[in-house]
Amino acid sequence: MKTGAQLIAEAKAHIKEVSAREVLDRKSRGDNLTLLDVRDLQEVNLGKIPGTLHISRGNLETKVESLIPRDAHVVVYCASGNRSAFAAERMAEMGYTDVASMAGGFRAWVEAGGDVE
Repeated sequence: MKTGAQLIAEAKAHIKEVSAREVLDRKSRGDNLTLLDVRDLQEVNLGKIPGTLHISRGNLETKVESLIPRDAHVVVYCASGNRSAFAAERMAEMGYTDVASMAGGFRAWVEAGGDVE
């Protein structure tokens, strides 16, 4: 039997993580980047990164294919970087070729000075 912390650590070992600063830099360069927010709707309603797509983590597998092509450059985020790690791992299993989780999540984005709407 595994703990939640062990599952998170395993997911993070299998995926690519990027910092909020890296995402800010890529956006400022104009990189073609799809940001995906996997927080619950009540969290998103309090603020999100401008221009992001939203799919709650619980709906990811059934909705992502209709919104994001498998060859898109995707950065997934949640509040702190744990749900997004699980989401990035699952998307890679589904054939997404360039997907990363934003370490520290939305909190790190705000701390790095990222825009919020």
